[in-house]
Amino acid sequence: MSAINMISVEKFLRLIGTPKCPAVVDVRTGQEFSADPRLVPSSLRRDAAQVRVWAGDFTGQNVIVLCRDGAASSPGVAAWLRHADIAAEVLEGGVDAWKASKLALVPEAKLPSRDGEGRTVWVTRARPKVDRIACPWLIRRFVDPRAVFLYVAPSEVPIVAGQFGAAPFDIEGEGVFWSHQDERCTFDVMVDTLGLASFEALRRLAVIVRGADTGHPEYAPEAAGLLAASLGLSRMYADDLGQLDAGMLLYDSFYRWCRDATDETHNWTSHKPKGQR
Repeated sequence: MSAINMISVEKFLRLIGTPKCPAVVDVRTGQEFSADPRLVPSSLRRDAAQVRVWAGDFTGQNVIVLCRDGAASSPGVAAWLRHADIAAEVLEGGVDAWKASKLALVPEAKLPSRDGEGRTVWVTRARPKVDRIACPWLIRRFVDPRAVFLYVAPSEVPIVAGQFGAAPFDIEGEGVFWSHQDERCTFDVMVDTLGLASFEALRRLAVIVRGADTGHPEYAPEAAGLLAASLGLSRMYADDLGQLDAGMLLYDSFYRWCRDATDETHNWTSHKPKGQR
């Protein structure tokens, strides 16, 4: 049982990737992070000594604070956040405990440079269908919850990428890494490159996304349904960012099915009164 104001690795793991996941704040020292520059999924780096300055960024949110071992600096940071009326817990055992459990870690070196507010910035073609909604969902749920996504005309992608230091994705072009590779779609490439393949549910979801995005519904029975829902959303929304907001819920539901409900069936008899079965 976790101590007061602490959350276990097991409980925290169940929250990652869901819309109810608290904000995750990594307060390891610069030296500690430089020794192993990988992030627990969805975490944001902050300076523990500057908590008075940045605490207000998390007003109204629940927060989980991570340090190296769960004792060095995270208890004090969490206490200050609670003083500021922000619900805050400490990851029990810190990043060391996460690593000891051999769980996913996101390599900072694989991410685009962050802007002045610490956000990654991404740019892609307008009028998204599958990959260009799936990839932003993956980034915001597992990598950078505050990531910025810009949708522009295909010819404008290189210009906007240079203008804002944004990473182009799901588009062909010289030097573009985040795109289809062989039989894999961009979502596949992100799952693998960002160290997220240890999430079994993401591997299962990746097959569905690949089938829907590449015209191979035979890859997974659910691929045709994802494609239909994606095309429906693209007809419902003229604004790409509005479509992305709606698509977040779509991928949240597919992810939870992949994680928790693949063995569950639905039939009429299960809803009949007991005496009528």
